[in-house]
Amino acid sequence: MNQNSSSKRNIILLIIVASLGYFVDIYDLLIFSIVRVKSLTDIGIPAIDLRQTGEYILNMQMAGLLLGGIVWGVMGDRYGRIKVLFGSILLYSLANICNSFVHDANTYAFVRFIAGIGLAGELGAGITLVSESMHKDKRGYGTMIVAAIGLLGVIAAKEVAQHFSWRNAYVVGGILGILLLLLRLGIFESGMYNKMAESKTKKGNLSMLFSNKKRFWKYMHCILIGMPLWFVVGILLAQSPEIGAALGAPQTLSAGSVIMFAYIGISVGDIFAGFLAQILKSRRKVILLFCLITLGTCSYYLSYKGITPTKMNWLAFTIGIGVGYWANFVTIAAEQFGTNIRATVTTTVPNFVRASLIPITWLFDFFIIRTHNIITSAYIMLFLLTIIALFSLSKLKETFSKDLNYIEEDIVSL
Repeated sequence: MNQNSSSKRNIILLIIVASLGYFVDIYDLLIFSIVRVKSLTDIGIPAIDLRQTGEYILNMQMAGLLLGGIVWGVMGDRYGRIKVLFGSILLYSLANICNSFVHDANTYAFVRFIAGIGLAGELGAGITLVSESMHKDKRGYGTMIVAAIGLLGVIAAKEVAQHFSWRNAYVVGGILGILLLLLRLGIFESGMYNKMAESKTKKGNLSMLFSNKKRFWKYMHCILIGMPLWFVVGILLAQSPEIGAALGAPQTLSAGSVIMFAYIGISVGDIFAGFLAQILKSRRKVILLFCLITLGTCSYYLSYKGITPTKMNWLAFTIGIGVGYWANFVTIAAEQFGTNIRATVTTTVPNFVRASLIPITWLFDFFIIRTHNIITSAYIMLFLLTIIALFSLSKLKETFSKDLNYIEEDIVSL
């Protein structure tokens, strides 16, 4: 595909803006996990209730991501990817500013729910735009850059939370989002979408994913291959203080530091996975490799008796590298479906994975109640989710270099 200098500049600008957008998205997505203990203690939650209250608030945020993924995904296919980017950023920016004024757990949870709705639109719309705008053999580089830069947003969140109050940390996230809106003014809708929008093709029809059996299971497998990612981030790392205590850590582990080092590792892993996928010309092989690395590093973590904060931070970095197949996972979802439902899929899939933390948390707590052991429960969930992910990966076709300029026919097959 020949591109003049103007179109190349537009693509570069698109990648930069999508990367910075995901940077702010990650900041706002993870700021609660980083300030969880400090903020909940400040509003009067007893120490004994910090873990479960934190799960409740995080699950509300994930529920917002679930709802927002559906809403923004459908809107992205019906009205354009650019409109979704503007609307989602504005909503989560205002919600984060409101978060600085909460004084009780229920209000906290409600505002995080609204923020979750807003956060749901950023990644899917950005990845869809990049995937549709770049050459089919090179789009992996674009999504790799978006993920690698975006994931570093956790460093900003950790640094801000460390030097400012937790309330001001939320304000900073909101201001960053509003500033990002100004950058969005310079990017354009993908030509692939514009061409499809001019036709009478049915667009953003969520029922198309459920009315056809083959399409439905392809969609479900896209979701299931990402579930280990959020179990590792949302439970194994976010609850590192509690897991560290069970491992006999001499000092209380800092969830904020652990998550920061993990996301640096994820960023490095995404770069490595992106290049490896380009070399192997396969995203499936890369995801298989990284799932096995994650299984190994997390098993080592759960068996590390007396782990110190410093060693935990380095281990979190290593775990993060293994979890760094996020960009490949989202790109596979984008490549599996036609232009008329691509934004719906690419927006809902990562957010359904994030929202899967809700049933994962419930099942994790169920095993804790049955086994009376947080480590045993973590092992059970780790192996269960990995097996499910690998099975689903085996059911998906390789889509590297697939031409994305096609539409899904509304064929019913139950």
